[in-house]
Amino acid sequence: MVEISASMVKELREKSGAAMMDCKKALVESEGDFEKAFEWLRQKGIAQASKKASRAASEGLVVGKLSPDGKRAAIIELNCETDFVARNEQFQSFANRLAELALEHKSTTVESLFEQKHETSTVKELLTEQVSTIGENLVLRRVDYVEVTGPGLIGLYIHSVGGKLGAVVALEANREAPIEELNPIARDIAMHIVSSKPQFIDRSEVPAETIENERRIESGKEDLAKKPPEIREKIVTGRVDKIIGERVLVEQDFVKDPSKKIGQVLKVKNDLELKPTSFKLYILGAQEETPAETNGGN
Repeated sequence: MVEISASMVKELREKSGAAMMDCKKALVESEGDFEKAFEWLRQKGIAQASKKASRAASEGLVVGKLSPDGKRAAIIELNCETDFVARNEQFQSFANRLAELALEHKSTTVESLFEQKHETSTVKELLTEQVSTIGENLVLRRVDYVEVTGPGLIGLYIHSVGGKLGAVVALEANREAPIEELNPIARDIAMHIVSSKPQFIDRSEVPAETIENERRIESGKEDLAKKPPEIREKIVTGRVDKIIGERVLVEQDFVKDPSKKIGQVLKVKNDLELKPTSFKLYILGAQEETPAETNGGN
């Protein structure tokens, strides 16, 4: 029998939001296989697909900058050790400067931004200096840059409470339109992304293995066990269709007007339509990959 450690139970609890005892039972049932344990919890209706292990956020700020013409934007996440420093004016000023430099240099990675010069120092050297001045380790966790080259606009939204959530979205238009006309819509779409946290723009982006995984989970749920195969198949198909629709941006209910889908909101006028081509959602501390070596103290 596989030994189930307290750390394994804790990690599964953070990802699933389930109770400790349920997590331990899931790990026992799956012989310590983390992903199988998570699926077991979902099949029992104890865990939700939207739960993320990365919800345990580190401190810091998410900061975005938009160019005056609305065609370019950069977004960064800068981490620190304590909330006290995150609310410090010097830290916030530095985070904003990093976002401005990312926009100026069109930086798409931490490494590329680190190499850029600001006055006589590189950005990485500036970070090291801030570590010495502020007295906490700082980590530039991630950087993204988005641009619209033709008709359209970038939407940018940073949640005002603590700067812990932010999103940028690139919206292409079928014709040129004044920035004053597009900007409120673009910002609303970015705000919606922060609120509803889509994973894909439309169904064409959803990997086949994601759909198959959801089908397997739904098929294994106890309430379907005694259903005839043809009825079970219809129910599973309907449930999976609903799950995928909730993760797809254009099919989500618009957060400001749930009577409309985002796809409808993007049809601004009879002759003006917007199409999202990419988006970046930043949740402070939420990152699946281990960040590149961005430790300012080393």
